Amino acid sequence: MLTGVIAGAVFTSPAVGSILAAIRAVAQAGTVGTLLIVKNYTGDRLNFGLAREQARAEGIPVEMVVIGDDSAFTVLKKAGRRGLCGTVLIHKVAGALAEAGVGLEEITNRVSAVAKAMGTLGVSLSSCSIPGSRPTFELSPDEVELGLGIHGEAGVRRVKMASANEIVTLMLDHMTASANVSRVPVQSGSSVVLMVNNLGGLSFLELGIIADAAVRTLEGRGVKIARALVGTFMSALEMPGISLTLLLVDEPLLKLIDAETTASAWPNVAKVSVTGRKRSRAAPAEPLEAPVSPVAGGLTSKRVMLVLERVCTTLLGLEEHLNALDRASGDGDCGTTHSRAARAIQGWLKEGPPPASPAQLLSKLSLLLLEKMGGSSGALYGLFLTAAAQPLKAKTDLPAWCAAMDAGLEAMQKYGKAAPGDRTMLDSLWAAGQELQAWKSPGANLFQVLTKAVQSAEAAAEATKNMEAGAGRASYISSARLDQPDPGAVAAAAVLRAILEALQGQGV
Repeated sequence: MLTGVIAGAVFTSPAVGSILAAIRAVAQAGTVGTLLIVKNYTGDRLNFGLAREQARAEGIPVEMVVIGDDSAFTVLKKAGRRGLCGTVLIHKVAGALAEAGVGLEEITNRVSAVAKAMGTLGVSLSSCSIPGSRPTFELSPDEVELGLGIHGEAGVRRVKMASANEIVTLMLDHMTASANVSRVPVQSGSSVVLMVNNLGGLSFLELGIIADAAVRTLEGRGVKIARALVGTFMSALEMPGISLTLLLVDEPLLKLIDAETTASAWPNVAKVSVTGRKRSRAAPAEPLEAPVSPVAGGLTSKRVMLVLERVCTTLLGLEEHLNALDRASGDGDCGTTHSRAARAIQGWLKEGPPPASPAQLLSKLSLLLLEKMGGSSGALYGLFLTAAAQPLKAKTDLPAWCAAMDAGLEAMQKYGKAAPGDRTMLDSLWAAGQELQAWKSPGANLFQVLTKAVQSAEAAAEATKNMEAGAGRASYISSARLDQPDPGAVAAAAVLRAILEALQGQGV
């Protein structure tokens, strides 16, 4: 790619002397000529232009191309289009041509033509800050800046916050609109290289989401994506934004993009088209279950549905409270995780009546939570329900339900490595399980025992705020900072309370 690079101060063109020193160094290395690739900004044009003239006066063959790939401005101004991330593609093409032994004049002409078939547009959630200075512009929390540059300068338009798909659609519409004089002439049937560039402050996850949206949107318009380059190619300090670059390509140009390079930051992507690859998401296979008898959809199934609906409503109402508790001891998503489980159960209930068989019901819930809930909570509830279902295959009396609780707790301890007193969800369930031992006695009362179990679970959840965490993410945090109950224990106790109240409401 590049043989040399000249750095100035932050967001400032390098000095003429520095540029001239680089040109001389490259010439002394034995090159037959030098091509300066300059982004279209006034300071860069002036300083690189002056250095070029001085070098040519010394007899050094030097050419210069000024790249302006900005597609933000619908009406061109005298300064022209700004040089943005598409310049990196020019580096790649020019470098490949030079490696192939093409002459300086031909390289200059060919990259100048390539630059005209390219466009870039940026969007950001906020500005960036030159070290020691304030941000160059301010945005409201519900706004994003469209069409901004790479030096923190404001864009051409502010739009309301929207989803990744909506923002990408807006960007591509703007870049390709026929009324935009700086547009990229991309249409159905076009073949392009797509570059998704991190402006500095985004994660790989966010880049992937944007890239996925861009690929699907372009393919939906009949555009063939020959290559997709995703990463940090031209950043603006810590700016939390992205830019999209589209370059129209044919096979000869694509070969130059694919040419080998030792540049360490150039992505090692497969030399095959993105469009045409088979992309699918396979649903996890579910084990075969014994058929449920028609009677299962009757009164018992209706009661089960009412209990589950009560549990779901409870968890959804606790989402923010559980997240707040989890922010002190984990990653702040306990409420979100449990709400995700609740919504999954609600969706499942809309598909039809749940199984009346307790064993089948718990097995089905286990599969659902393992697939939809996620996190350690999903795995632990899945383990608990899978194990608890086994004793209920033979009997469904109160002693069998007690055995189910014991089996579930044993599985959680075996694989989760937590024990009572470790400040986890197990503390609530364990306390309830101890009370449920009374169901093993003849003549045990369902509600008296269950009420005590729920009360014990709630007391155990509250007591976790005085415990030192022995398992889970909270175990990595100083106990001095853990002064709130464990969110998992609170959630488990709330589930048991919802079950009790739902059963009491039905007069079971």
